Amino acid sequence: MTGRGLFARLVAALALVAVVGGCAYLNEKQGELIFRPTKDTWWGYERAGLAYEERWIPVGANGDRLHGFWAQADDRSAPVLLYLHGARWNLTGSVTRIERWRKLGFNVLAIDYRGFGKSTETSPTEQLAYEDAEAAWDYLARTEAGRQRFIVGHSLGGAIAAELAVRRPDASGLVLEATFTSIRDMVAHTAWRVLPVGLILTQEFDTLSKLPRIRQPLLVVHGTRDSIVPYEMGERLYQAATGPKRFIRVEGGSHHNLSAVAVDQYRVALRELFRHVPRTLEATGPS
Repeated sequence: MTGRGLFARLVAALALVAVVGGCAYLNEKQGELIFRPTKDTWWGYERAGLAYEERWIPVGANGDRLHGFWAQADDRSAPVLLYLHGARWNLTGSVTRIERWRKLGFNVLAIDYRGFGKSTETSPTEQLAYEDAEAAWDYLARTEAGRQRFIVGHSLGGAIAAELAVRRPDASGLVLEATFTSIRDMVAHTAWRVLPVGLILTQEFDTLSKLPRIRQPLLVVHGTRDSIVPYEMGERLYQAATGPKRFIRVEGGSHHNLSAVAVDQYRVALRELFRHVPRTLEATGPS
């Protein structure tokens, strides 16, 4: 099933939920439908052969914990990047993207939100995910003090990353990969748009409204063959940003392979926008 098909199912399920119960139940079920969390291991994880150091990060006031992967760059003094993954798959489904960011010259901390993987079991929500991202960011501020720190979000993780950039203006830069403008806009791209979803939607992930408030350098990346998040949403995010920014149009890029298809474009953008040049590239020149 395509991503848009899943959103169609989301709308239908929201309509059913609205009939069934109250606000608290509605909010919880929306989170489950939007995040579609799993604790299963992605089938390609073992094949990838990538093993990272595990990190455990406290979050909230109830003893909850986030599970994370720490991917050490070849240059141990490299800047740090917080990677926020999208819906459905947990960390195991992002290891190839995490590895590509490591090879681009970053120490990478990637986290599972509560409800995913080994993190504390609960029903994820928009607000909980924002808290999770803040907890991970503050953890990096303590453990990697003095280093440049960047935020990268993929798909739904991009919406979370944008909120974190607003809340934590000390970030050195923000990258949004295959990110949507809002859940409301995603629903508008389905056949269920005729239903009054706006009346029951409590978790909006309104990325677009946050872009004018972001002052950090911003890199927006979107593939022209993204079958889940329409390409034009990436363009709209870029246009809404008012600070230093760059857009990478990945010809033929899908929802999942952007940093693989456009690695050279990534390197140029990181160098020109973020002034990031890994020491290995300083010595050998860009490849």
